[in-house]
Amino acid sequence: MADDTFDLIVVGSGGGALTGAALAAKAGLSVVVLEKTDRCGGTSAYSGGACWLPGSAVQQRAGNADSTESAREYLGHLLEAPDKDRVEAFLAHAPELVAELEADPGFEFEWLPFPEYFDAPGRVPMGRSIQPVKIRRDALPEAAAALVRPPVEQDRAGLAGRRTLTGGQALIGRLLALVFRDGGTVRTGHRVAGLLTDGGRVTGVVATVDGASVELHARRGVLLASGGFEGEQSLRTRSGVPGQAAWTMAPAGTNTGEPIQAARSLGADTALLDQGWFCPGPLQPDGRGSFALGVRSGLIVDATGVRYANECLPYDRFGREMAADPSRRVPSWFVFDGREGGRLPAIAMPEGDEAEHLAAGTWVRAGTIGELAAAMGVDGPALAATVDRFNGFAADGVDPDFGRDRDEYDTFFTGGPTLVPLDTPPFTAARFVLSDLGTKGGLVTDAHGRVLRPDGSVIDGLYASGNASASVVGAVYPAPGVPLGTAMVFASLAVRHLSGNV
Repeated sequence: MADDTFDLIVVGSGGGALTGAALAAKAGLSVVVLEKTDRCGGTSAYSGGACWLPGSAVQQRAGNADSTESAREYLGHLLEAPDKDRVEAFLAHAPELVAELEADPGFEFEWLPFPEYFDAPGRVPMGRSIQPVKIRRDALPEAAAALVRPPVEQDRAGLAGRRTLTGGQALIGRLLALVFRDGGTVRTGHRVAGLLTDGGRVTGVVATVDGASVELHARRGVLLASGGFEGEQSLRTRSGVPGQAAWTMAPAGTNTGEPIQAARSLGADTALLDQGWFCPGPLQPDGRGSFALGVRSGLIVDATGVRYANECLPYDRFGREMAADPSRRVPSWFVFDGREGGRLPAIAMPEGDEAEHLAAGTWVRAGTIGELAAAMGVDGPALAATVDRFNGFAADGVDPDFGRDRDEYDTFFTGGPTLVPLDTPPFTAARFVLSDLGTKGGLVTDAHGRVLRPDGSVIDGLYASGNASASVVGAVYPAPGVPLGTAMVFASLAVRHLSGNV
């Protein structure tokens, strides 16, 4: 059917997918976005919207110390055995992409103060990440506004989104508006599980819609930007990804890996399949995970009642500390006192209801540290010794064990010290699990976003970006906005290539 044939099929509707779709539609290509659920944005819509796109005019306008050269230096000290062609393609195209998006009256970025995650040469004070400027929902086309996935705490509760879109929602809303304005099509409820080929070239997809199988055809290419496989426990187990599908931040029913598996069935190569963008988070009463950062006080202990890392580390780095010894550290306990009236002294999305946590046992509370240890099921003397030692560090203002409060990231969210004594009863312990923002292993691609076979040959007509592809930064999470920034850049590069604009 003619209405099922397009120049480009984009699978997924996150930041990378919609960047590719918007740029393709603006270039005059016919585009369809296929989304598995009834809302667009996926984990991108849940995010803060930070985009690590170094060297752009946005940082220059803000007087930020960023440059392409410093970003290259920073990545050079962090990445192990990187694909240099892909890294250079990312660095070269990031400022071009920002300029192209900002040239459109429907899009605008601003600098977002947010420290980078490692103290390494090339790091920029207060970071170089940027974000889309907020926008009111009623300023968007009605079709776009209706499709933006709500924030995680509202989405999980079945509530509608906010009237003003910020962060990741602003990114998704603005990109959807561009797609619709320039003639693009968005189809929800399409679960893509197969790829069509002709003579070795990918020419379309097979999707399931309301239980029926449909085919859609692509004249120029298919872009897989559908997220990873964090929502499918069998694939996580087979690949050795730490954590559990129930604890991921991906929206329910999403990111179960079918498009990646479809490409693998055509001989596509994969890499980094055991990797994810990790984060600690309080276990919710319903068994799901959440995302936590910005610890203001308190400490985190393992099953023996002992600290094992700087609680103020960037979330992926702390998550990797948890994954290093899962039998002891997953779950962990976040122990805090009553100085904030029983609230968790950290940013958690979602935090959950205090009474529900206590009723479910995901939080336990007591009047003394000894009683708390008994409720936690950990050794009482060990926990008491840990708290006493920590309180001594708080009095001295120095953490010789793990260096908490030494880095600018540690105190960014509080504006001051986080080494605060635990001395105000009652005492609470929240069960923390290893959550994630998605897997980061997937299809191996080249500098144009083309999917490759193990021998390095190209699968014609097939492109991938974001968590459907093996991340250009490998096992490292260098800075806020790297997942979105890299997804957007390689989606854009894919569209350039399939458009013949290379």
